[in-house]
Amino acid sequence: MPGGTDSAWYPAQGTERALTYTDATDMIEILQYEFMVNALAAALLAAVACGIIGVYVVVKRIVFIGGGIAHASFGGIGLGYLIGIEPVLCAIPFSIASAIAIGEVSRRAKLAEDTAIGIIWAMGMALGIVFISLTPGYAPDLFSYLFGNILTVPRSDLSVMLLLDVIIIVVVCLLYKEFLAITFDEEFATVIGVPAHKLYLVLLCLIALTVVLLIRVVGVILVIALLTIPAAVSRRFTNDLKKMMLLSIFFAASFAITGLYLSYLFDLPSGSMIVLVSGIVFLISSSRSSGHSFKY
Repeated sequence: MPGGTDSAWYPAQGTERALTYTDATDMIEILQYEFMVNALAAALLAAVACGIIGVYVVVKRIVFIGGGIAHASFGGIGLGYLIGIEPVLCAIPFSIASAIAIGEVSRRAKLAEDTAIGIIWAMGMALGIVFISLTPGYAPDLFSYLFGNILTVPRSDLSVMLLLDVIIIVVVCLLYKEFLAITFDEEFATVIGVPAHKLYLVLLCLIALTVVLLIRVVGVILVIALLTIPAAVSRRFTNDLKKMMLLSIFFAASFAITGLYLSYLFDLPSGSMIVLVSGIVFLISSSRSSGHSFKY
């Protein structure tokens, strides 16, 4: 079945008909199915978040914090299974708590940030495994949270994704100058009176919200790719931070939609195809030189 090993390619309204089209023109025809419309909507919503926050992640060089938060969020997914709550909803507070823990542990315990990331990363994954092992029965769609399956995103998740997008956009608009200061020179920002550490924790929380948005698209394992590659590609084309965000949103949406379509054509997992498309475009664009100064 296209898009992976599950039944997501069957129409969501109870019919037993599988999608067997092979023509490119049939991509438009299958938009009559709700699950495909939901998948495209999820791709666009995820693109907005990872396009904006991914730029901060790439420019500030905190890529592995995104990966650490993503893997730690698995604990929230496991907890959701255990207590019977939608795993994505349970992953939100868990991811935010993990983000704050990374920021606070690295500061208060005077650990290197990568050490704090590794500790929280491992603990989150371990907690997730423990919670799932304590859950009665079998977790049928656990694979989709690990490796993503955009085709199984329900309408309820779209509402959550839209809300998270709104929160991210509003916070970034309100704190754009402050985030700019701590992104390029956190020490100087502290000297001029900017509460750099608190703002850094807010930025980590926004990364956590973005991670939650991306889990259903590419999964916990592959989140770091979609969070960073669109921003890295956009950096090849502009040094203006705002333009970089817009370009990153465009690239993220393009990668997600193209990967989704290729997974349909070749009967391959959607999350993996999205990441492969992203990586190939990055390799192609890497031959283009980029500047070293930024416009604000």
